[in-house]
Amino acid sequence: MHATTTDLMIDARQIHKSFGHLEVLKGVDLQVKPSEVVAIIGSSGSGKSTLLRCLNHLETIHSGSIAIEGDYLVRQDENRQSRYAPDKDIKRICAKIGMVFQQFNLFPHMTVLQNIIEAPITVKKQNKNDIIPLAQNLLNKVGLAEKQDCYPSQLSGGQKQRVAIARALAMQPDIMLFDEPTSALDPELTGEVLKTMQKLAEDKMTMVVVTHEMGFAREVADTVLFMDSGVVLERNHARDFFANPEHKRTQAFLSAMLK
Repeated sequence: MHATTTDLMIDARQIHKSFGHLEVLKGVDLQVKPSEVVAIIGSSGSGKSTLLRCLNHLETIHSGSIAIEGDYLVRQDENRQSRYAPDKDIKRICAKIGMVFQQFNLFPHMTVLQNIIEAPITVKKQNKNDIIPLAQNLLNKVGLAEKQDCYPSQLSGGQKQRVAIARALAMQPDIMLFDEPTSALDPELTGEVLKTMQKLAEDKMTMVVVTHEMGFAREVADTVLFMDSGVVLERNHARDFFANPEHKRTQAFLSAMLK
């Protein structure tokens, strides 16, 4: 039996997105259940990051529908035109989603703690004294409690990315999106970020992760999607996906990645 939209954290259907004449997403479906970790893999230019950016309204779609926890961000009308929700509803729906990017985008003139508390104070109008203990708890969670008074320039790339994760979590989202969070890191720093993400998965955070880290996809993800040229060519439970990829293109990709 198919899950209904209200059973799903994310229900994206028939997503089409173009940049000029280039069609980047060609009818992509993505359903994510509560506490599920979905890894999206594929070559550069396959549409993975664009799909992620459509889910939290950083990009607008041309057709299709996206519902977040049963609330429609965008849906198709009777003429098959995509209609977005009113701005105030978009803001409310997108507040359920946290996102971590390839680049850390920390404010260089703010300490680690200030970076984390900035959005809850300015966007959610939370009291500074209320949010500081949460921020300190999140820093402890990502293994950086002792760095709260440091500036980004004093941190390694891996530490900056873990601060970026804590910053996204400070908004208390229900869903976390990760767009190749380790691609800007040296290999020896990648592990500490992946370990932090694994802890989130163990804490039952719903996550969608665009990644080139096949070990993470195999060991931590529940479901793996393989995208190629703007379509989802294959999706399966992680164990079955890696043990028995069905599509020739998937086989070739995994063969190259797992050499």
